[in-house]
Amino acid sequence: MPQSPDSTNPTSSDAPGKSLFFRKAAVGVIIGIIGLAFAYAGGWLSPKKLTPSRFTDGFETVNGPHPGFRRNHSKGVCVSGYFESNGNATELSKSSVFKPGRIPVVGRFSLGGGQPNQVDAEHTPRGLALRFQLPNGEEWRTAMLNLPVFNVRTPQAFYDQMFAGAPDPKTGKPDPAKLTAFLDKYPESAKARKLIMSQPVASGFANSTYNSLNTFRFINSEGAEASVRWSLLPVQPFKPSDSTAPADKNYLFDGLIEDLHQHPLQWHLIITIAEAGDPTDDATLPWPSERRQLDAGVLTIERIDSDDVSLARDINFDPLILPNGIAASDDPLLSARSAVYSRSFTRREGEPKHPSAISEEETQK
Repeated sequence: MPQSPDSTNPTSSDAPGKSLFFRKAAVGVIIGIIGLAFAYAGGWLSPKKLTPSRFTDGFETVNGPHPGFRRNHSKGVCVSGYFESNGNATELSKSSVFKPGRIPVVGRFSLGGGQPNQVDAEHTPRGLALRFQLPNGEEWRTAMLNLPVFNVRTPQAFYDQMFAGAPDPKTGKPDPAKLTAFLDKYPESAKARKLIMSQPVASGFANSTYNSLNTFRFINSEGAEASVRWSLLPVQPFKPSDSTAPADKNYLFDGLIEDLHQHPLQWHLIITIAEAGDPTDDATLPWPSERRQLDAGVLTIERIDSDDVSLARDINFDPLILPNGIAASDDPLLSARSAVYSRSFTRREGEPKHPSAISEEETQK
């Protein structure tokens, strides 16, 4: 007897519905996993986790809200020029930045901290960030400081330092007890601080030395690797800062503007090569002074502009944007810097822009 439609194989009529159900369930699981991943990355599942968002929130808590500005190194001016390689560094790196020739560069001089209108002070860290535009379309971005070593070893230490050094609302100055507790907790920072404070401070941006501080890896055309740090040594003669001289609010930037209007400014790019046993994961520790150094070429800065008009205002000087031939080391600060820079960049790019402390009119006087 022929079977009726209701008596056929049950899976034949129900298969489409079940298949659709399982597909929807699978999509739901995937969406749930993605949601959990975003929640984890954002710190929602672990509120004490030091995420890029929490780190960026820390800058805003300590410095106050300053929409449209970088969360750190808020005060600065933009510059441009070129790097002329002498070819010496090709033995260490296959990057085209080190092939003989000239490469355009844009950059930014800045002061550390999240106050875009802060008063210039001789001991505030000075920064120089650069973007090398390579002929093959690659870029090399680097952000350096005028410090001999960095003052913290880990992202958590940096975060804790921000709050330890935050001004007390009652006095307007950091609480000495909090600073002491921080240095007791991080003895490597106490040691680095002593080294930093023992170094003479240059009179301005133009005659300061700028250091990568973090370690990177150079890879040459044969695949050999070398751990390196780099520095920009000024051609301009060193002159110590005069702490007794009266200074106005923007005296460091005014001095830089005046210097550049007189002549281009130059620095030698010096590569320092590590030896076995030198720390590559701790930026608070210097390498021995006898390490081999190589002069890779000369950076020339020719023009200065306000943040208000320069394209450098909108550049994220992420230290992990590296060309082929340069790679990150095992320094834990590098990935944290990259992530926090990105978060800060995303926030400020979505905010209205406000005038810089140094206007375009001032830079062109």
